[in-house]
Amino acid sequence: MIDLYTSATPNGWKASVLLEELGLPYTVHAIELMQGEQKTPAFLAMNPNGRIPVIVDREADDFTVFESGAIMIYLAEKTGKLLPADPKGRSRVIQWLMFQMGGLGPMMGQANVFYRYMPEKIDVAIKRYQGETARLLGVLDGQLAKHEYLAGEYSIADIANWCWARTAAWSGVELEPFTHVQRWIDRIAQRPAAAAGIRVPYDLAEMLAKNKGAESAAETFAKNARSIVNTGEDRS
Repeated sequence: MIDLYTSATPNGWKASVLLEELGLPYTVHAIELMQGEQKTPAFLAMNPNGRIPVIVDREADDFTVFESGAIMIYLAEKTGKLLPADPKGRSRVIQWLMFQMGGLGPMMGQANVFYRYMPEKIDVAIKRYQGETARLLGVLDGQLAKHEYLAGEYSIADIANWCWARTAAWSGVELEPFTHVQRWIDRIAQRPAAAAGIRVPYDLAEMLAKNKGAESAAETFAKNARSIVNTGEDRS
């Protein structure tokens, strides 16, 4: 049994989608980022960096793993699935996983901060991070023009990049120019495990679609996140 400490963010979904794909039993512990639960002593004892997701493998002497990419590699190795065993195939998958970890995720995260959450709109920062997000989506598009999936067969690299790329609109970046990325996003979205994983620990899309009155749920969500940005504590 795996204990998953997570929230409804792309990094959190990377762990929950993978757990669903692997068919591993897991218990969800929802971490309320807006309340700062990831900064409590109990959580910091699992991840000193105070970020979700975290897993605890109860079948392996309560072994704890933090950092979403490390979690993905650990679970793939544990099960022997979604990460090739041969050195070259493994390297290809890890290269595209690191592309997301070091590029797409951080750039989209900063685009979110400056486009959605900062009370003051700094145009040069918005343009910078949206432009870099678009550039990285173009890199994905070029790879997916030649391959059905990023590194051969469907793998943890696809899950990691998909969990972020599918949210490009929240960063203010249109996916329309990236036809191969859109095809890949739609294909993965049809996988039952992927569809289930992005509803953990709750269905964020459904929540944001509700309350379309004077202030939408999306605006409320952004306002709450803005209060975190203002304190200088990025809790995502």
